[in-house]
Amino acid sequence: MTKPASLLIIAAVFLGGASPTSSREGGTDLQPMPADLETRFALSALPAPLRGAVSVFLLDPETGYRLSRSGTSGVTCIVQRTAWELADDRDDIYIPLCYDAAGTKTYLKVIMDAARMRAQGVGPVALKAKVESLYADKTYGVPAKPGVSYMVAPVMRTIGPPDLKVHTMAMPHLMFYAPGVTNADIGAMPKLADFASLMNPFIDRQGNVEQSYMIQMLGATEKARILRDEKRLVADLCVYRQVLCLEHSEH
Repeated sequence: MTKPASLLIIAAVFLGGASPTSSREGGTDLQPMPADLETRFALSALPAPLRGAVSVFLLDPETGYRLSRSGTSGVTCIVQRTAWELADDRDDIYIPLCYDAAGTKTYLKVIMDAARMRAQGVGPVALKAKVESLYADKTYGVPAKPGVSYMVAPVMRTIGPPDLKVHTMAMPHLMFYAPGVTNADIGAMPKLADFASLMNPFIDRQGNVEQSYMIQMLGATEKARILRDEKRLVADLCVYRQVLCLEHSEH
């Protein structure tokens, strides 16, 4: 993309050097999701055949993430509610994602630490600075080998194209670890205003060079299948909170 992205390209998609929007739906105090709904939402980030052997962590806004289900595959799934890159304690960020074993030890640890620090009262600007300092002094590292973060959920809410504002969207994709890699390195030319250009692999820099991913969007057929298979979850999320309705256009 013309500017490196920072949250997910999506939010998955995008932040980079851009300033996040200050408009919001809601406030700053996180509320816990019903455990069953949060579990289903977290697992929806993973292809259905892989869900049986994964670990799931649920968020307690007062303390941080707690283990709800222990798995054997090394994959861990959560719903991310704090995006440290945004330096904004919004309460309407919902990013279901799953990391493989290598990502669980590195990238997911950062997300969990951010949630814990937020619960302890660390403000958003200080939290962003703290995470950056922990990367700078090598407390945080990058995966020791290639790997993937699964983000094929039918719904997510975070900053995204075409304007880097917070949207509720259906944008299933995979994120392959690519610390330090740039779009120039792979000849990618993503453009936020041209969604078709995002269907080709591109690099999403989520806050810093260490957290860079090669993004591969799923195609229209796969997306339609996911929305069909997860129709009940999509409806339940909309009932739970209006900002999670896919037809919701405010941001």
